[in-house]
Amino acid sequence: MRLRTPKPAAALALASLLWTSTAGVSLAAPGFGPLPPQNPATAPNGTATMHGDSASSDTTPYPGPGSGAVSWNRTALASACPTVVIGADGLPVALCTTIFGQTPTVHLLDPHSGADLASLALPKGSLFGGVYAYLDATGALVAVDGNDNLLRIGHHHGTSGWSLTVDQSTSLAGAIPAGDNVVGLSPGWDGRVWFATSGGVIGTVDTGTGTVRTISTGEGVGNSISTVPGHTAVATDHALYLLSEAPDGTPVIDWRAPYDRGPGRKPGQLSWGTGATPSFFGPGDGTEYVTITDNAAPHENLLVYRVADGPTPVCSTPVLTQYPASGTEDAVIASGSSVFVTNTYGYPYPALPAGAPASVPSSADFDGGLSRVDLDADGNGCHPVWNSDVKSAALPRLSLADGKIYTLTVSGPTGILGSNTFARYSYATLDPATGTQLSSSPIGLGLLYNPLQMTGTTGPDGTLYQGTETGILRFTRS
Repeated sequence: MRLRTPKPAAALALASLLWTSTAGVSLAAPGFGPLPPQNPATAPNGTATMHGDSASSDTTPYPGPGSGAVSWNRTALASACPTVVIGADGLPVALCTTIFGQTPTVHLLDPHSGADLASLALPKGSLFGGVYAYLDATGALVAVDGNDNLLRIGHHHGTSGWSLTVDQSTSLAGAIPAGDNVVGLSPGWDGRVWFATSGGVIGTVDTGTGTVRTISTGEGVGNSISTVPGHTAVATDHALYLLSEAPDGTPVIDWRAPYDRGPGRKPGQLSWGTGATPSFFGPGDGTEYVTITDNAAPHENLLVYRVADGPTPVCSTPVLTQYPASGTEDAVIASGSSVFVTNTYGYPYPALPAGAPASVPSSADFDGGLSRVDLDADGNGCHPVWNSDVKSAALPRLSLADGKIYTLTVSGPTGILGSNTFARYSYATLDPATGTQLSSSPIGLGLLYNPLQMTGTTGPDGTLYQGTETGILRFTRS
């Protein structure tokens, strides 16, 4: 079948209509929301970052394909694709890492078919360095390459079709120690870009002047970072940091909250410490609280802090205790007064970052599971609401428009051999109020469909893009 390439004017007109028609969408998930504040430096909430927004809420304002019949197709890219973002023009942009060579590569996709319209390979850095990026308000992808350059990568249509180009480059090399790499990246509200490195350097960049200001925590970072007005959250392998900035842009630590990092890296995690990107949330304006999971053994704890009062948590409770052990490499879903935690303990990853310590224990079965925890009414404690035994193979996403949690599940053998050959993957929806699985549609077997605990992104037209070990799946309502 011949894939249709959209004409630029038609694509832009359609996208504009879709964004306009959903701009005032009411939230249909009772008890959840609001969305975090819209960061003026990013594309619209829900499609701007791997976790939807700069607050890393893992929510979306758009309805997904739903719990009925779905259609799907696959874009084969020979790459793992953790980040799919969509700007106001409706064109999906994916940041992937090739299976062979682990080269970060940017892809522009056809919104009608998922076809690869253009690609751009970037200099290789660390494994995590090819994971986190965001789409800015102009539709450019902001990422850091392996040569420590902060890039803005635009997509443009010319006489030869679509192309991806580096439209701006700002060197961070003088601020990053040799052998270190940028992991987390998120824009502040003042135009500066925040970053964190695997070695624990936290900094801001003024791309207009090239000025870079940094501090060092001396602790490792293995996940992305999150920003809301006036605050940036960074989780190291020892503590959660809440930061602001001095007038010249130098990061300032407002508070530091150490957590239980456990006896070692758990199976189903990529680093020793929290596996979660910090998530801001709250029932007021979506920024009152910030949350992570720790790495306590045998069960991890959900930790929730009041942004204004840290570093003492207002909530500290073990989660996923229905299993002998629990842990996660996923960020949580955080919305309103609710937090949803996914269990990745024992999940078989095909590759680990360089220098990752041996896991403790050396291996474990993957049980899966998802738990919902709510803050108490007075905001000074929390309580479990439900536990689900769903074996989520992706980081779930909550739609505030249709009141469903979207994910891919796995069944069958999930060891390294099983995940590559015999594991069965399905598109699934859950009810966030009860944890009940609403639907399950089989997709396929093995690595072609393995989502590697990566999260999906729903566009304003209801299309769900889910990265896998070898490309991107595209789901639409039948």
